[in-house]
Amino acid sequence: MNNEKSKIESFREWVVEHKLRAVGSLWATGIAGSLAYNWSQTGMKTSVKLIHARLHAQALTLAALTGAALVEYYDHKTGKKTERMAKFLQLGNHPQSD
Repeated sequence: MNNEKSKIESFREWVVEHKLRAVGSLWATGIAGSLAYNWSQTGMKTSVKLIHARLHAQALTLAALTGAALVEYYDHKTGKKTERMAKFLQLGNHPQSD
């Protein structure tokens, strides 16, 4: 169980570090999956299939962006974002000149 938590936590950290890459990958997967599904449907014109795929991908992207916003909100509330920003900026490692 402890190992499972570390996998989930490491995945969450990767998503937090690479939000745009995660959302873009989800969009590409969504459009590919929707195109594959729509192509199996008979009786629809190609333009309708493309429009449906785009709409499905947009809905999936909005859901992913909402999820990213929720993760950002959670990190802000728990203080994890401050720790991450301090690590990113490496605060305390630069001497100040007066």
